Amino acid sequence: MKTTTTSASALATAPVGPSLVEDAYGALAESFEQFCLMAGIESLTQMMNEDVARLAGDRYEHCPDKPGYRWGHTKSQAGFHGGKVEVDRPRVRSKATGKEMALPSWEEISAGGYLDQWAVNLMVMNMATRKFGRAVRLPEAGISAEAGSGLSKSAVSRRFKALTQAKLDAWMASDLSELDLVAIQIDGVHLDDHLLMLGAVGIEASGQKHPLGVVEGATENAATVQALLDNLIERGVNPAGCYLFIVDGAKALSKALRRTFGADIPIQRCQVHKARNITDRLAPKHHAAVRRALKQAWEMHDAEKAERLIRNLARRFEQEAPDVSRSILEGLDEILTVVRLGLPLELRRSLASTNIIESMNSVIRQVCRNVKRWRNAKMALRWTAAGMFEAKKGFRRLKAYKQLPILKQALLDHRQKGQLEQMKDAA
Repeated sequence: MKTTTTSASALATAPVGPSLVEDAYGALAESFEQFCLMAGIESLTQMMNEDVARLAGDRYEHCPDKPGYRWGHTKSQAGFHGGKVEVDRPRVRSKATGKEMALPSWEEISAGGYLDQWAVNLMVMNMATRKFGRAVRLPEAGISAEAGSGLSKSAVSRRFKALTQAKLDAWMASDLSELDLVAIQIDGVHLDDHLLMLGAVGIEASGQKHPLGVVEGATENAATVQALLDNLIERGVNPAGCYLFIVDGAKALSKALRRTFGADIPIQRCQVHKARNITDRLAPKHHAAVRRALKQAWEMHDAEKAERLIRNLARRFEQEAPDVSRSILEGLDEILTVVRLGLPLELRRSLASTNIIESMNSVIRQVCRNVKRWRNAKMALRWTAAGMFEAKKGFRRLKAYKQLPILKQALLDHRQKGQLEQMKDAA
C-alpha cells in the first residue's frame, strides 16, 4: 500500500491553515521553547527553499540560466539553546564544478548558536559537564537532548577547551601599549602543590582595572616572575616607565622587578599580608595593640615618623619575641612606599594592599573548584584565564580614582629624582 509523506519544505511553502495555527498555539501553550523551535525551523526551511530557487530554479523546472541544480536533501544540525537540533537541509550542486553550493541562509545559521559561549558560561559557574544537558534542555519543554544533540560531557568539554584556548591565545598576544598604566599588582595562586599561576592586574590612570597576563611555574621564583615581566614588556609595557608595583612580599618578585624596571622602581609591599604575618606569630593578647600601632603608622603622612613608630613597635618585642621583632623590620623600605610618594590617605588605602588581585584569585579558585586533576600546565592556563575573564566582569573603577593623577605625578617626580641622583653619583 502506497504511503504519502509531507516534507518540511512542503510545509514551509504550504498555506497556513487553521490546523497549523492550532498546532502552533498548542506548542506555545505547552512550551514556549518548543514553539520557538518549530517556528524557527519552518522559517529557516522557507529561507533555504528561496535560496535553492534562486540558485537552481523552481522544482521540476529546467533552468539553463541558473548556476546550479537541485541535489536532494540531507540531515544537518544547527545550534539551538546550548546544543544542536536536526534540520532537513536542501542541497544544490554547481553545474560548472559539480561541487555543492553554499546556501546563504544555512551558512549564517550554522555559524551561530553560541554553542561555545554556552559551554564556557555554564562551566565557569561550576556546572558539571555531565549535567549540562539537564541545564539547557528540560524534558518537559519537548526539546530533544538525545545523543547527537551536542550535549554530551565530551562535546561540552571540547567546546569549552576550544573557546578558552582561543581567548587565551588572543589575550596573551594583545597589545598593552594603549593602556595608561600607573600601578600593577602581581600575585600567584596555587592550583596544586607543584603548579602555580602567576598573574598581573594593571590599574589605569582612569581607575579601570585590567588583567594583564598569566604564566605558569612551580613556585614564585625569580624565573617565573621574569617570564611574566618579559611577556608584559613584549606586549607593550614600557620597561623605562615608572609604575607602582604592589606585591605580597616575596623577595623574588622585588628582585625581578628591580632588575627589569630599575633599582629605583617603587614597590609597595602588601600591608594586609604584613600585619597578618606579624600577628600570626604573636599571642592573641598582643593582636589588637599591634594592629592599632601598624594602622597608626600606615595612616601617617610623614614617612619618617611612620618608620620611627614601626621601629618602636619592633623594639617592644626584642626580648619577648625576637624573631617577630626582626619580621616587623623586614622590608621596611617597601612597606611605606605609598607614604613616601606623598599619596592621599584614601588612595593609599586602595593601593597599599593586593586586595584587587587577591579578589581575582578568589574567583579563579571558585571557577576551578570542580577540576579534580590537572593534566598539564596548558589546561591550568586555560582554566586560570577563564577565571580571570570571569573576575574582570566584576571589576569596578578604583574607589579613589579621582586621586590617581596625584600618583602619576608622584611617579614622574620619583623617577626624575632617581635620575638626578644617578647623574650626581656619576659626576
